[in-house]
Amino acid sequence: MTIAFHPVRPDFVAEVTGVKIRDTYDPETLEAIRCGMDAYGVLIFRDQPMSAEEQISFAQRLDGTLHTKTSVSVLAANRFGNDALTDISNVNADGELLKSNERLRIGHLSNRLWHTDASFQDPAGRFSMLSAKVIPEVSTDTEYADMCGAYDLLDEQAKESIEGLRAHHSIVYSRHVLGFDFTDEEKEKLPGAAHPLVRTLPRSQRRALYLASHASHIVDWPVAEGRLLLRDLIEHATQPRFVYRHAWTPDDFVIWDNRKTMHRASSFDDTKYRRELRRTTTLDID
Repeated sequence: MTIAFHPVRPDFVAEVTGVKIRDTYDPETLEAIRCGMDAYGVLIFRDQPMSAEEQISFAQRLDGTLHTKTSVSVLAANRFGNDALTDISNVNADGELLKSNERLRIGHLSNRLWHTDASFQDPAGRFSMLSAKVIPEVSTDTEYADMCGAYDLLDEQAKESIEGLRAHHSIVYSRHVLGFDFTDEEKEKLPGAAHPLVRTLPRSQRRALYLASHASHIVDWPVAEGRLLLRDLIEHATQPRFVYRHAWTPDDFVIWDNRKTMHRASSFDDTKYRRELRRTTTLDID
């Protein structure tokens, strides 16, 4: 098989054929996937069954060090026994649907806000990889926003006004927005981090807005003005022309670059329908 990329849009999102993720070890194919990430930001691989160990191994081969200090790991023991594999699901350790008032479920609801994985850490997340295991018959789509395209279409005055600004990102803040509060002990494990509001991607040299619901304020700005700016930029970046909506099917495997995208889960009745996905995220170290 020969790897091939089929763009959904000219420079955002592509479906990839001719490769089986769990069997991909050769440097040429791994580099082709990295180049695909440079070009499209989101890559979709269909029919990719794999075990937890195979997913973790592929993530390390593709992009190195894995993110383990997640908000999920702070709240509960990992049911897979490895914090590098984040449980993106609505079930507990026994495989039972989470009840509406359980803390873990309430914490997960913030995934329906536009966000960027691990932006609340330094180093932050680079590539996220999500494997679909159980997908219900109702819509449980994920939306992705093109942050390079959003930056490109800012007017020159707006670009100049945000140049050099930094935003502080905190998952404690983004969870609080929807009424979830960490304990003082949990907060100590999640101090947050500051990152540039505009990033230059080292391989492509494209510029991208770096935003998330985790962004609590602009460093050295009054809080109110900073939050208004962040809200305006997120509204700009999530216009329909910048957004791709992915309808999951079992064994889909999707990779996205957190430095040039935001994403959010769509709403569904998660107290009735089971949905299970497993995520690995690499850290933006080099």
